[in-house]
Amino acid sequence: MSAPTMKFIDAASNRWHEVTADDALVPMPTPCAECLLSTAQWQAVRTTWPRDIPVGIVLANDVDVETIGRDVASFAIVALQFPKWTDGRAYSQARLLRSRYRYTGELRATGEVLVDMLPLLARTGFDAVVLRADQSRAVAERALAMFPAGHYQGDTLARQPHFRRRLSESAT
Repeated sequence: MSAPTMKFIDAASNRWHEVTADDALVPMPTPCAECLLSTAQWQAVRTTWPRDIPVGIVLANDVDVETIGRDVASFAIVALQFPKWTDGRAYSQARLLRSRYRYTGELRATGEVLVDMLPLLARTGFDAVVLRADQSRAVAERALAMFPAGHYQGDTLARQPHFRRRLSESAT
């Protein structure tokens, strides 16, 4: 069994750039390639954005995933933010994007991303991370290798049908 695949992004390998609020986005004479837009910026240009130009979105962890649900197939990348390592709302956003909205593009964790978070990031659907500056990529790769292609704990509803059956029987 192999460890979950995770892409590690650093300043040198990051081809996506975040469009800041100061950038003149609207009206935008030429959409920029490989831009990461905020949800407000996306809402302003979503009907005019050319389909042949890849676009990404930065989703703050206090924004409901439903706000981008109908557009999720438009994004090559969705960057979810961890403003503090103790704030786990982006895990839920990732899980919803992968399971409910069937998002198949890159799901990137940004912000206060620590090595200890890697197994749960992989489990909830992230496939790329920007580690906090003081974190080691080598240590992160070892952390992922500790849980090869699976988890030490079962997913009670999705992976253990006998448990789900017992829950439904007890409800009747």
